Amino acid sequence: MTESAAGSVPVEADWAAAVAAVRAVPAAGRVLLVCHVNPDGDALGSMLGFALGLRRLGLGQVQAAFPGPPQLPEPLRGLPGEQLLVPAAEAVADPDLLISFDAASESRLGELADRLTTAGSTLVLDHHASNPGFAAINLVDPRAAATSVLVDELLDRLGVPLDAEIAECLYVALTTDTGSFRFAATTAAVHRFAARLLATGIRPGEISRRVFDTRPFGAVRLYAEVVGRARLEPTAADGHGLVWTWATQEDLARHGQPAYVLEALIDSVRCTAEADVSCVVKQTADGEWAVSLRSKGAVDVSRVAMALGGGGHRLAAGFTGRGSADEVVEAIRRELAGALLTPTGGGGPALR
Repeated sequence: MTESAAGSVPVEADWAAAVAAVRAVPAAGRVLLVCHVNPDGDALGSMLGFALGLRRLGLGQVQAAFPGPPQLPEPLRGLPGEQLLVPAAEAVADPDLLISFDAASESRLGELADRLTTAGSTLVLDHHASNPGFAAINLVDPRAAATSVLVDELLDRLGVPLDAEIAECLYVALTTDTGSFRFAATTAAVHRFAARLLATGIRPGEISRRVFDTRPFGAVRLYAEVVGRARLEPTAADGHGLVWTWATQEDLARHGQPAYVLEALIDSVRCTAEADVSCVVKQTADGEWAVSLRSKGAVDVSRVAMALGGGGHRLAAGFTGRGSADEVVEAIRRELAGALLTPTGGGGPALR
């Protein structure tokens, strides 16, 4: 078992083990690719890009799935490889190889997590520093700007060349987790990777409009309401400041919007100049909330999220909270005092 997780990075033996695991699957073998619940662009793009790569290798029985309802957010529909997606209930129960993408923990795989024990071999590709390494082979690199960076490396080692379909998936993944190249994880290597993807002929303008810049009017009205109730607490996080807001299922119903439209709401809150930490608390059920946390650099929000049962990056993390919205935010306040960072940097959007 390889151990590239929980603070370490993949070494040559890990990459060799991953290549061998894929190569060991016979042409008629069954491969199941999974990603985290409520998949974002990095999770879905990385998974579908790799699924297409496996098809290029001649593997015919490739499935991709994620836990929960099988509906994709509208901005992520139409990606190449989407035809390989199956509902979680229809995913093969005992694949020859299971590969997990962008899931920081086993729990993020929901009802698909049991395949970790029934699969012939298991492999994790992820870039969350909080990932404990829950597979037989773990390619976990917190330095990577997105999970798609690891996918690109593994495809290259498998001898799969980039084509426009794979590149579109990986470009969506990369731009999502770098905030369209605005976050601190954006390096010269990230731009070189993007250049290789663009060289396949994909159209970045069209992709960006679809993924980032197209929302129904109802979502615009919903954003106005939810941002309008935001609260600023300048003394929180030892004086570095906290800004937060919340959205309920009633809010969604009133504006006729699906839950996924709230995923981008954190970007409208995190720009607050007076707060290092931003937070959006989104109701998923009665007394249950999906919490998104962001930091500008003074606070390690992954420590907060991990203390409350979640995980993520230093600058972007999340967890599931229970109780009222006020109770969830009070728990965050308590954890913020011990989460200050000495250095800054690292990370892009992580768990939702």
